Amino acid sequence: MTFLKTAALAAMLGITATTGIAQEVTLRFQHFVSPNSANPKYFLDPWVEKVEAESNGRIKIEIYPFMQLGGKATAQYDLIRDGVIDGGWVIPGYTPGRFPEAEALELPFMVTKSAEEASRAAWEFTQAHLVDDFADVHLIAAHMHGPGIVHKKGAAIENLSDFAGLKLRGPSRPATLLLDKLGAEPIGLPVPQFPEALSKGVVDGGVITWEMSPSLKLDELTDSHTDVAGDKSLYNLYFIWAMNKDSYNALPDDLKAVIDANSGLETSAMAGRAHDTGDNDGFVLMEDAGNEIATLSEEVTAQIVALGDEVTQGWIAEMTERGLDGAQLVEDARAAVEATRGTAIGTDG
Repeated sequence: MTFLKTAALAAMLGITATTGIAQEVTLRFQHFVSPNSANPKYFLDPWVEKVEAESNGRIKIEIYPFMQLGGKATAQYDLIRDGVIDGGWVIPGYTPGRFPEAEALELPFMVTKSAEEASRAAWEFTQAHLVDDFADVHLIAAHMHGPGIVHKKGAAIENLSDFAGLKLRGPSRPATLLLDKLGAEPIGLPVPQFPEALSKGVVDGGVITWEMSPSLKLDELTDSHTDVAGDKSLYNLYFIWAMNKDSYNALPDDLKAVIDANSGLETSAMAGRAHDTGDNDGFVLMEDAGNEIATLSEEVTAQIVALGDEVTQGWIAEMTERGLDGAQLVEDARAAVEATRGTAIGTDG
């Protein structure tokens, strides 16, 4: 999938490509959402521009939205690993049970509502616990989106009893475990399937961020949007931005250095800021649409936190049965979150 243009030319001419011209590279990355949604608009596109500029145009990166290069969002990690694409955006939680340690960051009320802070925590936690999990790809960034909001048809959630029997879309195993505890009927759906499920009445609503609201037309498909009180997220989702290892290793050292300079903690934070910016955009759209926007009382939020704690304890027990130190994973995730409080530098706009 990596196109070393002069290598191909050299092969046709039967000569060895010179160093000066063998370093022009085209990389193909893909994701599964609208190019106008927050991550592509505020993170992926600026990241591409930065890499191309710092390589003096010797790296060209093509971004394909909506899985245009083929495959499903649930298979994105394997597409990168196998070299079908050079890189892309992955939600590990779309393959439940495959990356269990990453779920520690997605447990209820684990991270703050600042996606930038949460993304710094995600990178630090990844370096401590998940490097082996992602050993067959080249990791560029690990990040979180902003707080998950309950978007639904009809009136906003006010009490715990309002969740009873609601068919709600959930993006990950921890999120669906919490929805089940709340008395809802959780239905696991990737982002691209959510609008159709809403329009056909397959679900009554779902949990997703403010920033995805515009591209999913939630101003039209739902009537109300409910957040929890406090500075912790009801749920959050973990992502990675990664390259195929062979595509990375095929780069000359100076171009690897460009990728490396645009990887890691600050790149992860940049991805988080993109989601914070998108959350602001989505909130304003829902407000302008006249939809009902609500925040649960501290009392009701405390009830949900207690149920979230039950989910976390159940998760720890499950991980322990699998031979992992679930309690330590939770402790380390919480420590990473606390260590990155107050580190947000603001939103990109």
